[in-house]
Formats: sequence, C-alpha cells, structure tokens
Amino acid sequence: YPTWKRTLTRRAREAQMKRFCKAQAIQRRLEEIEVTFRELEQQGIKLEKLLRDEDGSPADQKTQWMNQLLYLVQKKNSLMSEESDLMIAVQELKLEEQQWQLDQKLRCYMNKEESLKTPEDRAAEQEILVQLLDVVNKRNVLIHIQEEKRLSEL
Repeated sequence: YPTWKRTLTRRAREAQMKRFCKAQAIQRRLEEIEVTFRELEQQGIKLEKLLRDEDGSPADQKTQWMNQLLYLVQKKNSLMSEESDLMIAVQELKLEEQQWQLDQKLRCYMNKEESLKTPEDRAAEQEILVQLLDVVNKRNVLIHIQEEKRLSEL
C-alpha cells in the first residue's frame, strides 16, 4: 500500500472528523439559541403585560420597560441572524461531505486504466462529474448568500 494512499486516506479521515466536530458544535449552538429564544419570549411577555396593565405607573418606569422590550427585540434579531448563519454553515458542511464522497467515487474511475473502462464506467464517470459540478455550484451560491448578507449588515 503506497505511502501517498495512506496519507490521502488519513487526511480524508481527518477532514471528515473535522466536519463532524464542526457539525456537532453548530448543533449545540442551535440548541442554545432555541433555549435563549424561549427565555427572551418569556421576558417579552412579562414586559408586555407590565406595559399594558400598569396604567398608574410612573412614566420613567414605562420608559424603562419599553427600553427593555426593545433590547429583547434587538437581541432576538441578533440571534435570528446567527441562526441563519449557522443554517448556511450546516448546508455548506453537507455539501462538503457530498463533494468528498463524489471525489472518492471519481478517483476510483480515474485510477482505472482507460483501456479497461467499459462504456458504463465512462457514463458513470461523466455522471459523477456532473454531480460534482452541481455540488460546487451550490457551494458557490451559499458563499454568495453569505457575502451578500455580510455586506447588507455593514
């Protein structure tokens, strides 16, 4: 078993493990965001009730509650933006994994001697190339979406 094949296999496993760890971290953060959403929702409900029920409260108190409510809305919007970014990252990880699998299949066909390839092998190789191109285009779209989002936030 040549050294370069072992190196490629090891690097592929490392890249796959890295994607897996990143996916786990994203999943944990999405769960944290969901919990925070619920907490913000509860706080918002309390503040709205206070604002509606307290007609005799001083104006300073109402202003303070209103500011707190606006802060909660701002925080929720920030979390929604982060959640959107994480969902894009999840899509990107899925596409990376898909691209890696297609690369592996393509290598099998490309390593085969050209004279030994059947017409089915050539057709399968072409199909894999088409699928690979599709995955690369999808990743490119995600990158454009991220860039547009980043520019709009500036």
